[in-house]
Amino acid sequence: MICVKVALSQSSMLPLGDGTGPASVDRVARPVGKEANLAPADEHSRTTDGAELSAPQQTHGQLVPSSRRERPKASRRWRIWVLLAALGLVLTALVLAQSWMNRPPVVPVETVAPAPITRVLAINGRIAADNSVEVTPTMTGTLTALPVAEGDAVEAGDTLAQVDPNAQRTLLRQARARLDAARDAQAEARAEFDRAAALDTTVARSVRDTYAHKLEAATQEVARLSAALDQARIALENHTIRAPVSGHVVSLDVEQGQLVSPSTPLMTLADLGTLLVEADVDEAYATQIATDQPAVLQLAGETQIRSGRVSYVSRRVDIATGGLAVELSFDTPVVAPVGLTVATNIIVETRAAALTVPRTALTEVEGETGVFLLREGRTMFRPVSVVDWPAARLIVTEGLAVGERLVTEASGITAGQAVTMVQP
Repeated sequence: MICVKVALSQSSMLPLGDGTGPASVDRVARPVGKEANLAPADEHSRTTDGAELSAPQQTHGQLVPSSRRERPKASRRWRIWVLLAALGLVLTALVLAQSWMNRPPVVPVETVAPAPITRVLAINGRIAADNSVEVTPTMTGTLTALPVAEGDAVEAGDTLAQVDPNAQRTLLRQARARLDAARDAQAEARAEFDRAAALDTTVARSVRDTYAHKLEAATQEVARLSAALDQARIALENHTIRAPVSGHVVSLDVEQGQLVSPSTPLMTLADLGTLLVEADVDEAYATQIATDQPAVLQLAGETQIRSGRVSYVSRRVDIATGGLAVELSFDTPVVAPVGLTVATNIIVETRAAALTVPRTALTEVEGETGVFLLREGRTMFRPVSVVDWPAARLIVTEGLAVGERLVTEASGITAGQAVTMVQP
């Protein structure tokens, strides 16, 4: 509230009359101090910003503009209307939310009908050669020569690597020298025996027997050292590693100058004329796989689909991995690098007509596996039997009939619940 101070001089104050004479005329004194510039305003006067003000009223000696009294009333009315509008919006939202929560959930439904189906086992395999050999040395030593490279084609008997033979050559010479000495001893023993035999009448029998035993021992020593020489010769030959079969060097695991031993793999040779696919099947489906089952094969990086068949099924499950080794052959020969990934679909079973359900429709109620059917706008639980298989749709063997309406999404649904269906 703005107070206007008015200073009246004693000479200017006039007695108040009853309003009928000159004494009833009011005199307005000029304000003093900081309000000296304020002038009395009539009902047509304006504020400094141009807004019209109503005639001032006097209250307890102070002049109060009437517009300042009316503003708080208008402000209160405006706040009331805002609060009422906000309250209306909140009530409307609550009503809409309540009606939405009470609305039956919408579930996708399909009608059960027989249709053709193929049961497929999808696995990943890798290209492998029908015949492959891992080459390892039989001697320990340093590789002094490695004349082949990965990818080279070789014939049986070609030199693949050379292990340092110097030490073995020394052993060979020693074996040959020992054999020569043994042969000399054998010749001397034979000469002594022959002389004793020629003097049969003058030499005692015991002496002749001694010469005979000496000759026999010398002969056995020659045989033993001859075998040792042969062994040393073979060992020297083994320092030169040759290709056991014809094929291609598909992997090379060593370098020239490396120390190798019989436990060191040098390289792998493979016959790339016939390629196949090697894969592992989970033991859960091991009894479902058999030879001659058709398969669809797709090489990594290709869009072409190739046909093939299961050519081999192992009779043993790997206890470490739980996998069953299988091999698949192509119906037509292919050219591809060994180790390439192949997406493989083995066709286990084909049915002309079968009832199937989506895997998402299956649920479990009180330990029983089943599905929800729709009857008169409400769900009904029905136990079913299915062929468990890694696929999006499963074959139903018991529990469903043609024409029934099936809820395809069982998550969050309970038996007897009111729902609204929508056809997929």
